[in-house]
Amino acid sequence: MTRSQQSGGESESVLPKLTQFEQRFTSQLRLHLTLVIALFVLSLPVLFAVLMSTQPAYRIVQTTLVGVGADGISNYIKALTVHNFDTYLINSFVMAIAIGIGKVVLALLASMALVYYKLPFKRLILLLILFTLALPVPVRIVPMYELMLAGNRWQLIIDTSFYRLAFDPKFVNTYAGLILPYLASATSILLLRQHFKSISDSLVEQAKLDGVGPLRFLVFVLIPMSKSMIAGLFAIAFIWGWNQYLWPLLIINDQQTKGVIQTGLAQLSPQAGKPLWGIIMLAP
Repeated sequence: MTRSQQSGGESESVLPKLTQFEQRFTSQLRLHLTLVIALFVLSLPVLFAVLMSTQPAYRIVQTTLVGVGADGISNYIKALTVHNFDTYLINSFVMAIAIGIGKVVLALLASMALVYYKLPFKRLILLLILFTLALPVPVRIVPMYELMLAGNRWQLIIDTSFYRLAFDPKFVNTYAGLILPYLASATSILLLRQHFKSISDSLVEQAKLDGVGPLRFLVFVLIPMSKSMIAGLFAIAFIWGWNQYLWPLLIINDQQTKGVIQTGLAQLSPQAGKPLWGIIMLAP
């Protein structure tokens, strides 16, 4: 071996090696930098909309103009007061929260029944649930509206010698008609059913030996083991309910007091006259 090769080998052996902590820190740093860059790129449309919401309408069409405008505060005040966006946001929030909670609760109960109960015609019930996925909302919207109209004529009267109870439901132009048709979700039921089937049967047997009832088993065993699944389903249902436009437009007659944010934005669209792009951009 020559002297040059010996000196090269000695120099390589002198270089310090990274410790396990340093290697892990370097890999985590690269990962987090990549995630921060990806998050910034994905948030660019939102940042652009926020910047455009501060501009007057006539300056937004100037595509070379990107920056903070002088009408930011006035646009937000107009949206909340003149265009009634405060009411629309509250109505949308109530509708989305109710739809999200209702979908999750009904999906939990239905999935538990399909997995842990011996039901007659269980496969047929599951096939009927799957069949509802082939019926999108635009196909069901007319029958749902006719059902809500028929529900306005229903009246339940319980008359006894001690009291008289009359129940007169109203579904048109109410929160009930806005929320109830969307509480059931076949997708949520199927996802939770598959998740429950992956839970060990030993837990069920142990719960039976301990005398745990169905509701206690659901609350103290199934729900804690399904937190991530429930959170994901609720987020999807909330966003889906928030973005609803066609059904609120059809079932709500008084859009000024009971409308949602999507129908409120439609009033500012180009089809409604001169578009107010600054106010449209600030809406969620």
